[in-house]
Amino acid sequence: MISQLSWKIGGQQGEGVESTDRIFSTALNRLGYYLYGYRHFSSRIKGGHTNNKIRISTKPIRAISDDLDILVAFDQESIDFNAHELRDNGVIVADAKFNPVLPEGIKARLFPVPITAIAEELGTSLFKNMAASGASWALLGLPIDVFNKAVEEEFGRKGAAVVEKNIEAVRKGAESVLELAGGPIADFQLEPADGQQKLFMIGNDAIALGAVAAGCRFMPAYPITPASEVMEYLQKVLPKLGGTVIQTEDEIAACTMAIGANYAGARALTASAGPGLSLMMEAIGLAGMTETPVVIVDTQRGGPSTGLPTKQEQSDLNAMVYGTHGEIPKIVLSPSTIEECFYDTIEAFNLAEQYQVPVILMTDLQLSLGKQSAEMLDYNRIVIDRGTLVTEAPEQEPNQLFKRYEFTEKGVSPRVIPGVKHGIHHVTGVEHDQTGRPSESTENRQRMMDKRLEKLKHIQVTDAIKFDAPHENPDLLIIGMGSTGGTIDEARSRVELEGIKTNHATVRLIHPFPADQLRPLVEKAKQVIVVENNATGQLADQIKLHVGHADKIKNVLKYNGNPFLPAEIEQKCKELTLAWQH
Repeated sequence: MISQLSWKIGGQQGEGVESTDRIFSTALNRLGYYLYGYRHFSSRIKGGHTNNKIRISTKPIRAISDDLDILVAFDQESIDFNAHELRDNGVIVADAKFNPVLPEGIKARLFPVPITAIAEELGTSLFKNMAASGASWALLGLPIDVFNKAVEEEFGRKGAAVVEKNIEAVRKGAESVLELAGGPIADFQLEPADGQQKLFMIGNDAIALGAVAAGCRFMPAYPITPASEVMEYLQKVLPKLGGTVIQTEDEIAACTMAIGANYAGARALTASAGPGLSLMMEAIGLAGMTETPVVIVDTQRGGPSTGLPTKQEQSDLNAMVYGTHGEIPKIVLSPSTIEECFYDTIEAFNLAEQYQVPVILMTDLQLSLGKQSAEMLDYNRIVIDRGTLVTEAPEQEPNQLFKRYEFTEKGVSPRVIPGVKHGIHHVTGVEHDQTGRPSESTENRQRMMDKRLEKLKHIQVTDAIKFDAPHENPDLLIIGMGSTGGTIDEARSRVELEGIKTNHATVRLIHPFPADQLRPLVEKAKQVIVVENNATGQLADQIKLHVGHADKIKNVLKYNGNPFLPAEIEQKCKELTLAWQH
């Protein structure tokens, strides 16, 4: 028996690939397996090749597998596009309708199952995804009752007759493939899982849940891949809690509405991707100048412009740190796991109010949309901190306004919301004095700039750097951010077997950069490798700027739209170590 395998289904967008993957993985989750998913899809509603890949394991995993054990293909293009990933003696379950052919050089077992024919016998080709699922499940020899239960939950709202038809499609697909294969495939039998069901979710859902837990009750947003799921989740949940979601005309309106809601005392956020973030820049500057807290989620995708809307990239870092004109304090957080997406969203709201600054939560497409197993969330960790929010302002002298922007030692002033007695003050995007009245005084300008930027010196976040440093003087320090963390860990485990000592640091606070925490790790390493999904090494540049030691820092970059595979990082580590040793 084996402890893990990988499964992929491919076909044309809109023909059931997503639902097949969802039911298949849900059933595996019920058995207690750890799962890690990757979606390859086109930026269109229907048509174009799409595939979903799931890695299944009895142990925790946070990376895509290098190879593939089982490929379910609805068309020849799915075979041509994905068969190269199959390990020798892997399996292709293909729809017999298109007369599947193995590409030259592929050593796999091909089982042409009459998937479409089974579906049409039951009344509609829509049942073919269940026939394909049943065939996959049968090859693994897993208990069919668990799978049928997942089918019931998926289609139960459509009535018993539909559920029965789908279960019949599962049965026929299973019988057909077992007849071709001669029974379950011995080398694909998974070891039993622990039976403990895990959370199985995408990062966007974790962010949305974190926003609810943080007390967010308003989200203005414009739909955009790969951020839309945050909006879709909150559309269902917030109305039940007295909140609301508004689809705005564009991202400019979304950001300014979120700023207005926060000014009024509500906790609000907006979410977008690179193109939307670009449109928000002037509004982010307004939040910085007026010292209004706001939380913005940027789910990075391939750029620039429309770029690759449905593909992986980590190229918005410079935009998040430097994008606004002028100089304002802001915070950029970068969660690296599903759990961190939840907890960091709560912390983002707290930080925004504690320091009265815009906070950008930076994810990437793989973390945002890659469905994966996660540990149960600890709601006892939730803390709400609203900073220096004043509910009772002191009485003012006649004709005097509240000093909303009062000069303070740490740059954070008392904050009131509209309606607080004696809290009247002026708010403007131009430079202003302590009461908010416009001011062009040179002395005031310098003091106000210093006041706002002083906040950056005092910002404290949870685990600005997450590191695993078992070696005092490692051969390699591997640094990453976002979704690369699990892939780096898997590559490290292989590199260590080659006698190369490695430490790993994940940068979770992008701005203000945690140089003092990272510097000792960099100084102790013989060589530093920075892994990131962009073409110019934006994270590496931040490290060189703030930490130094540019001579020992090397880039490992990938910007073709796909996430890193463990084998790619492993190979680069070996190559760079060998080059350094010589």
